[in-house]
Amino acid sequence: MNTKFDKIFFILDKEIPKYNVPVIDLIKVQTNDPFKILIATILSARTKDSTTHNAAEKLFSKIKTFDDFNKFSQLQIEKLIYPVGFYKTKAKHLKLLPEAIKQFNNKIPQTIDELIKLPGVGRKTANLVMSVAFNEDAICVDTHVHRISNRIGFIKTITPFESEMQLRKILPIKYWKKINFYFVAQGQNICLPRGPKCNICPINKYCEKHIL
Repeated sequence: MNTKFDKIFFILDKEIPKYNVPVIDLIKVQTNDPFKILIATILSARTKDSTTHNAAEKLFSKIKTFDDFNKFSQLQIEKLIYPVGFYKTKAKHLKLLPEAIKQFNNKIPQTIDELIKLPGVGRKTANLVMSVAFNEDAICVDTHVHRISNRIGFIKTITPFESEMQLRKILPIKYWKKINFYFVAQGQNICLPRGPKCNICPINKYCEKHIL
């Protein structure tokens, strides 16, 4: 363990199992279904995990395939996924998915460039689907990964996209799939946006405590 990365991830390997599992990883464990992982990831943007989990359960009680979205109006989908953040926009995107997925022979694509062609799918969602659903090496940078990577001193960036590009350059590939899982759990439980719990943080001694 010669690098800061090695030391931090060695500690988090032991600590993260004590925290609540991020919702997308929980759905992976529960279902191992790329369709549900994709849809739940779309729902999760700007939304608390508990809200995402409840909305996903309600939606999946009615929706099993892309074609099932054709059975419901946009308003009905809005009601199913409420109160996730931007639920009206997300419902619109979900309603468009059956037609959009046809260009990929009704199969979820397995590249970033193809995934982002689907409505409601940006780079964060695409990277998380690649990593969680398809077990590919991808770096998903959400607000937690962006904040903690900067706060701890891995990188100095302004936007999540810049963070992804910088992390791709410096983070050993063996940690690519771990960083979102670990930093989301860390960000939800310890390294909060405001009032981080530095006094109980297991990786406190390696943190440069940049304000972000």
